[in-house]
Amino acid sequence: MMEEVPGSVGTSASFGLRLGQTLFSSASLLFMSMSVEFYSYTPFCFLVTIMGLVIPWSFTLALIDGYSVLVKCPLRQPGILVIVVVGDWVLSVLTLAAACSTASVAELMFRTDGSGCPPNLCSRYLISAAMAFLSWFLSLGSSLFNLWLLPSL
Repeated sequence: MMEEVPGSVGTSASFGLRLGQTLFSSASLLFMSMSVEFYSYTPFCFLVTIMGLVIPWSFTLALIDGYSVLVKCPLRQPGILVIVVVGDWVLSVLTLAAACSTASVAELMFRTDGSGCPPNLCSRYLISAAMAFLSWFLSLGSSLFNLWLLPSL
């Protein structure tokens, strides 16, 4: 009998983590996309692209987790779990890279006495980066819980 790892695929904790990832990623994308000027900077485009990948990934896995919780049958197929673990790790690393690059460029633009961008626009970029960091934190948790479960299969 396999142990139940809280936060692994098919549990209510995983459902909460995935919903949080979806919400924070959506908020990050929303704050970044409120202006058209973000297209001028590569890190901002990178963040939009990665958040555009994270949202459907997390939402789909949240639906799977919700279904697994409702029918009380956690997902424990090794092939599917490997795909989830690899996808989580790849998106987690990309989310961290996008959040770091966005935060550094937005902070640099903010510190250049307003010549880089207006303060309200830079603050939106910084909020977007903060939301991406929160999404990454939840994604890292999901990745670690699923990686912990993987050897027991």
